[in-house]
Amino acid sequence: MQLTSLAGVAALDFATIIDVRSPSEFAEDHIPGAINLPVMDDAERAEVGTIYKQVSPFDARKIGAAIVAANAAKHLRGPLADKEGGWRPLVYCWRGGQRSGSFATILKQIGWRVELVEGGYKAFRALVVEAGNAPMPCPVVVLDGNTGSAKTDILKAAKAQGAQVIDLEGLANHRGSLFGAMAGGQSSQKDFETRLAMEIAALDPSRPVLLEAESSKIGDLQLPKGIWAAIKDAPRIRVKAPLAERAAYLARAYADITADPERLLSVIDQLRPFQPAERIAAWQAQAVAGEYAALAGELMRDHYDPRYEKHRARHVDTERLIEADSLAPEAIVGLAERVISEATTLTPTA
Repeated sequence: MQLTSLAGVAALDFATIIDVRSPSEFAEDHIPGAINLPVMDDAERAEVGTIYKQVSPFDARKIGAAIVAANAAKHLRGPLADKEGGWRPLVYCWRGGQRSGSFATILKQIGWRVELVEGGYKAFRALVVEAGNAPMPCPVVVLDGNTGSAKTDILKAAKAQGAQVIDLEGLANHRGSLFGAMAGGQSSQKDFETRLAMEIAALDPSRPVLLEAESSKIGDLQLPKGIWAAIKDAPRIRVKAPLAERAAYLARAYADITADPERLLSVIDQLRPFQPAERIAAWQAQAVAGEYAALAGELMRDHYDPRYEKHRARHVDTERLIEADSLAPEAIVGLAERVISEATTLTPTA
């Protein structure tokens, strides 16, 4: 079958989607919902490739066929052993060629109604790249605010209230600053682009989507051109909260970092190129003493806020301001309601 759109990928109606590529290929990225039943593991694939180059294509195909048959047998005795006669799988490899074709032939001989993805993963990847470079399909409104303004939590609350939201930091598994690394680390660039593209494909074009203000990179992951252009050009809603509220919020939100003193000290140390040595020493002393709210406040006042203000001037004409007296958990729901209301007025044609 041919993949023509990401919306079509999301609507695929197969019992199982099987990626027969090697484990490392699958780990880097794959069609959403697929399982990995490799017909060659990474070492076997490298072996066949070496034989192809150094001996002959014929010998490589012969040895490759034996490897595929052996691995197919393992899958049939293992993960596929309980599949009934009506089971209908979709199979793909890198380009829809020999690996998936060989495996599909075996499945068809058993009697299963198997189909192949025309062009394989490469065809799916082309759809993802195209979606990442395209303009956003609906109006975009950006939620902005100085560090610690609870933007991520406000967006989560807005989504719970029915707003259309894409959580970029959630998809990137990173909070977007030097202190932003999260447990589990970040996925590959391709996997990030796939998950983001699938969310974009599911958007309602008639409604605005709320995004958090980001730079072009979130941690080590680069935003695709289309969504980055939208973030730069979109109208903004800026949350403005007192420094003390933002500091208290950060002390709660970054509890994973404060629970790891060595990590916290190491991250502060990375600010040495930007701050005087005595300031770094004072911040590290606060970290050791467990004065996390005070530390967060000084980091924002002396490091993050000045940098934010430098970049903010370009958006002043297109932003709406929301004053927040409190960023306590019970206040977030109300802030989300105000953000949704402002977003509606900023996109009157939506």
